[in-house]
Amino acid sequence: MAMNRFTLALLLLLPGLSYAAPATLQEASQLFRQGQPALALDKINSYLAGNAKDAQGRFLKGLLLAELNRTQEAIKTFSDLSDDYPELPEPYNNLAVLYASQGQYERAKNSLERAIRTHPSYATAHENLGDIYAKMASVAYDKALQLDKSNTSAQMKLALVKDIFTPAGLDKTRSGKPGSAKSASLSPPPAPLPAATTAHTQPEAAKTVAPTASDTKSNKPAADTHANVEKTVLDWAMAWSKQDVPAYLAFYAANFEVPAGMPRKDWEAQRQQRLSKPQHIRVEVSNLVVTTGDKQTTVTFAQRYESNLLKSRTQKTLVLEEQGGQWKIVREK
Repeated sequence: MAMNRFTLALLLLLPGLSYAAPATLQEASQLFRQGQPALALDKINSYLAGNAKDAQGRFLKGLLLAELNRTQEAIKTFSDLSDDYPELPEPYNNLAVLYASQGQYERAKNSLERAIRTHPSYATAHENLGDIYAKMASVAYDKALQLDKSNTSAQMKLALVKDIFTPAGLDKTRSGKPGSAKSASLSPPPAPLPAATTAHTQPEAAKTVAPTASDTKSNKPAADTHANVEKTVLDWAMAWSKQDVPAYLAFYAANFEVPAGMPRKDWEAQRQQRLSKPQHIRVEVSNLVVTTGDKQTTVTFAQRYESNLLKSRTQKTLVLEEQGGQWKIVREK
């Protein structure tokens, strides 16, 4: 279908809605993954009859309607959801994908800009917005060629822009087959990758270490600190990839600032669920930038997350302290 050139957010647990999914939603999600969207939609409609405002159920309904090519109904579902939950970027992103499938690129652009205003670090929306701009440029260059077929400059630009949307372009390199989505698309979540691919090798990191004032005073201690902190971050990503919950949680200090003031016990239970639920997880970190301070060290890096339920790319920052000879995470954002 036309919309598969853009990435549809496929989240069965929305950010900010961290509750355990009811059994009916889990069953519907399973049917979706098994390629039975009609049966899944019946279950969701039954569930929403008694839980009309449930955001998670409404989000999944939108995905199912889109999968069944009931585009206008899917648009209304995501539009109503974004009205009720304006802080969530995913419904805006999905609206953009659906608008793009109908050639409504201006509306798609507006929806993606709203998603980014809601969540400035939402990488999926940024990537989709770039594709929308490229497509709008392609349409404009097409028009220019219709008006002046001798305009060789427009012809060259058109070829460059359209390369994004052809099998020889980025779609092929991102997915391995022509015309497929760059990440999760309107199709059900991807099956687990072959064992040879999902082996939890240590994530590769293209490291960029930012020099600090302390580097000029004592290169060896600063270099040691950078190396130890980088290793800690890589080991943290490895534990996450292996879905080793105890090892993963051990990287967080006792004085870790739990997001949104959540009790530590509840946060750990949430993290355990999110590490254990997917069939496989791969976390890769790259472009590490380490900045040392008097008491704390900050690491900023690009994080790529992939599981059978979700793919995402984000910019992440960890703040670490050395405690008992080990670097521990005290804050993350």
